[in-house]
Amino acid sequence: MALTPTPVRVGVWPFVRLKLRITGNGLRGRPARIAMFVLGLVAAALFAILGHAVFALPGLLDRPGAGEIMFPFGGAMLILGWVFLPLLFFGVDNTLDPAQFALLPLRRRTLIAGMGVAALAGLPALATFAATLGTVTSAAQLGGPAAALAALAGVVLGLVLCVALSRAVISAFATALRSRRARDLATIMLAVVAASIGPLELTLLGVLNRADWDSVEVIAQAVGWTPLGAPYTLGLDVAAGRAWAVPLKVLIVLAAVGGLLWWWSRTLEQAMVGTAGGSRGRTGTSDDRGPVDQLLFRWSRRSRFGALTAREIRYWWRETRRRAALVTLGMAGLFLPLSTAFAGGEGGATGLAFVVGAIAPIALANQFGYEGSAYATNLATGVPGRLEVHSRAAAHALFTVPLLLLVAVVTAVLEGRPENVAAQLGTLLATYGAGLALVMPISVRAAYALPDTTGPFSLSSGGGFSKTLPGLAALFGALIAGVPVLVLTLFQPWLGLPVGLAYGVGAYLLGAHLAGAMLDRRMPELLAAVTPR
Repeated sequence: MALTPTPVRVGVWPFVRLKLRITGNGLRGRPARIAMFVLGLVAAALFAILGHAVFALPGLLDRPGAGEIMFPFGGAMLILGWVFLPLLFFGVDNTLDPAQFALLPLRRRTLIAGMGVAALAGLPALATFAATLGTVTSAAQLGGPAAALAALAGVVLGLVLCVALSRAVISAFATALRSRRARDLATIMLAVVAASIGPLELTLLGVLNRADWDSVEVIAQAVGWTPLGAPYTLGLDVAAGRAWAVPLKVLIVLAAVGGLLWWWSRTLEQAMVGTAGGSRGRTGTSDDRGPVDQLLFRWSRRSRFGALTAREIRYWWRETRRRAALVTLGMAGLFLPLSTAFAGGEGGATGLAFVVGAIAPIALANQFGYEGSAYATNLATGVPGRLEVHSRAAAHALFTVPLLLLVAVVTAVLEGRPENVAAQLGTLLATYGAGLALVMPISVRAAYALPDTTGPFSLSSGGGFSKTLPGLAALFGALIAGVPVLVLTLFQPWLGLPVGLAYGVGAYLLGAHLAGAMLDRRMPELLAAVTPR
């Protein structure tokens, strides 16, 4: 007779302590991770200070009208950012993965409460709370203690809504990944949506610059009555004498939170089960070619470099997380110049195209983490570090360089100067090469393990924001390094392509040499860093 375990009642604090302990154990004895965590802490503090100052400005300047527009739009962007920014930049924090609790007799309500409270014990939640406290400062200046109290309640409700929305979406996404086709479709859709946020924001800002502010105020009032903007307008309502609106907006937010928690509870058990395992073998045809011939493309060289490059090309095309990075890059590369041109920014398309060249290499910042323990094969066969680096860069460039060419053409056409295609391509190649030169050593020194999951945006442990800081540093470094070529093209456009190509190739060769030598010395340490625990 089978025995069914009785669900155990557990409080929320064990989940918080478990998350903090896992995060602390991940930092123990690892100076590089400690340094990245400290940098993440500093970045979160800067975000909190800047956000608090921005939300506090309407009250400090005695401009309630500015708050009526800023708070709904700012709150909506913040809540949506909780869902999409991790997918685009930081990855989803899987410190407490629901699958880890599948065999424990815990109630579903206990899991939801514990994981929700544990999500609040992190840098993003603390930074968000500190930043949105600026609405309390404004409300206190505009309406006194009563308005400040209402704004504080709105800040708490907004933070709860952020956590509930992000966790519900992540859980539902994990549930949907039941087949290869579903995973591929979901990866592409989410990457497209996530990569569209930046261009849409730029387009919105350009439209607002030319819009009728009376119409903008009407739109802001409408957003203030949605769950996205309602939490952050409670203090302004009290200050403006609209106290009757506070309970209605609180009910709207609570209803949204309740619906999200119900949605989360419906998908939690399936997320705990995990993705259906096992791959179906192919039937019907057989391939008599050897393993090397099956790996190589028809145009690939029969050498270790050709085999490694072909393998990387297949990984970039088939592996969900890498494919998500390519889709994100494609969206950013095409829609950033388009949205700027649509918004009416003169010369902005060229500037944002310049940024695309620096964004492209970021996908390689943790390139060894994609493989995990499978990297042991390369270590066992003695693949030289420089060969490893060159093959990975060549595979990435096969997808990226055509996109950079397309960006150069689109940008030149949008600017009405098609003769500048070569110069624009030169600046893109210069920043791309400089970015590779910085990212390659970072991928060896700052590698970290990814979870053994089909989720394309997951991280194995806490500190997702701190882990992405080296990649962001490489982005800004590539922008700075590409400025000389950009300036040269402004005065001598015909030199842009040859100088940019030589500059980018030279920078890449220097970075690849350093990364290859570093990899030869650190292969065992790298394998240990990318192996999930």
